[in-house]
Amino acid sequence: MEYKDYYKILEVDKSASQDEIKKQYRKLAKRYHPDLHPDDKNAQEKVKEINEAFEVLGNEEKKKQYDTFGSSYNFSGGQNFDPSQYGFGDGYTYTYSSSDGSGFSDFFNMFFGGGGTQSSGFNINDIFSSSSRRSSRSGYSPRQSYESELNITMEEGYNGTTKEVSLNFGGETKNLSIKIPKGIFPGKKLKVKGEKWGISGDILFKINFIDNQKYRLDGLDIISKVGVLPWEAALGTKAIVDTLDGRIKVNIPKGIESGKKIRIPKRGYKDMKNNVGDLYIEINIVNPPHLSKEEEELYKKLREISKYNPRRNEWIWI
Repeated sequence: MEYKDYYKILEVDKSASQDEIKKQYRKLAKRYHPDLHPDDKNAQEKVKEINEAFEVLGNEEKKKQYDTFGSSYNFSGGQNFDPSQYGFGDGYTYTYSSSDGSGFSDFFNMFFGGGGTQSSGFNINDIFSSSSRRSSRSGYSPRQSYESELNITMEEGYNGTTKEVSLNFGGETKNLSIKIPKGIFPGKKLKVKGEKWGISGDILFKINFIDNQKYRLDGLDIISKVGVLPWEAALGTKAIVDTLDGRIKVNIPKGIESGKKIRIPKRGYKDMKNNVGDLYIEINIVNPPHLSKEEEELYKKLREISKYNPRRNEWIWI
């Protein structure tokens, strides 16, 4: 079986970002598009290779598996690959095909699924485990690690919390109690030693913040949209606003417009190093959904006496 060097196929470096990989994929797909080479079978095969390479490198999880595999065995592009040479020889039989219609190679189907079948439960993680076993015989045994994601609210990240998590390891469900430190940031990876729960190795939790209707994080700054009524915006008012530290009273100046922001220093997000951002109150002028008869009459009166026209310089089509 031929080893596929997907980086070579897409003509990108291993350090290429997802945007660079996507851009290069589009460039090559356009270059070898079948409409430009209707009678060239080599171009059609090239397009299949490009699609297969992008299917792996354009997917963070598949790219990670592929990179780990390549770094573990230091393959060179085009080298034949035989699973039996890497600790799977005795008593293991492997059968792979491309019958799923994807047109991808047996190499792809073996590691990432598809039409491949297997009689012994072989998968790419078995190779990594085999690598660890051989390393231990040579006197070095790298520590096993696992990755997962953990979704928390911004409030939980700001104040710190403890989350109960259930994970499946080898068909067995493990219930973990994970302490989230105060000030953790989204995208941060939290390393937890698994031995406490009978898991050999470390678990890396990538922290995600759940979408919040109240707040939006911009670096360390927090944007909070606050609704005000038309007369409050016109005359000014005092508004009670929720923050991550509790409620505060904010002065809304008269004549403020929708979209304008009021800065409250040092009321933003505080990270694990005690760096603090600012809170920005974004004004959103909201009309009442229903008007009483008296309110409607007041609006009519205002329409009659007001001389302001925001459309004065706009064209009026009749």
